[in-house]
Amino acid sequence: MSSDDVRPDTAADSDRPDDSGSAQEWDERYRSSERLWTSEVNPALVAEVSDLDPGVALDVGSGEGADARWLADRGWQVTALDISQVAIDRAREIDPRPTITWLRADVLADDVPATDVDLVTLHYFPIPKRSVDAARRLVDAVGPGGSILVVAHAPEGVRAHGFDPDDYLQPADFAGLLGDEWQIVTDETRERGRAAGGGHHTHDVVFRARRGPE
Repeated sequence: MSSDDVRPDTAADSDRPDDSGSAQEWDERYRSSERLWTSEVNPALVAEVSDLDPGVALDVGSGEGADARWLADRGWQVTALDISQVAIDRAREIDPRPTITWLRADVLADDVPATDVDLVTLHYFPIPKRSVDAARRLVDAVGPGGSILVVAHAPEGVRAHGFDPDDYLQPADFAGLLGDEWQIVTDETRERGRAAGGGHHTHDVVFRARRGPE
């Protein structure tokens, strides 16, 4: 999976929420191109996280690592997760610095390999509604004072790719998983600076919440 969603024009049309896919499928997808995604950081991450004090971050669906590298450049200690070992190996080769831990993991099936983190970020990471427990585990990984940032393509762009957005957890669905100690900071649809997915994805849905201190 990938967080750096805007793909090169030469890459396959692989920014679709295709029910997640297996590790083998994603490995094959990454092997099909020298670079599946661009090296540009996602703009919602810049907008929502630039003013946060750096700490420990969990980047879910890190792909080739653009978001993880951006976070590390700003002082974050990052654990970057992806289901594809090919993606993890490629990202580590691009940036082997010790402030980023590149880790293959399937968060839809496995325990989250981090607790009490200061930031959990998911960009264009498709979670089927039947996997709501995975979303709960990601919320629970956020420590006191930490934040979760969830970004998805707007539903009309998903439908244009032939998928039903109602089959997947949307960013706003995370609100129902939060306890009373949480504060919703951002919950809005924004125009993208650059369209993705063959021009279908023109808007993103951005959700950020902060957990209160103990």
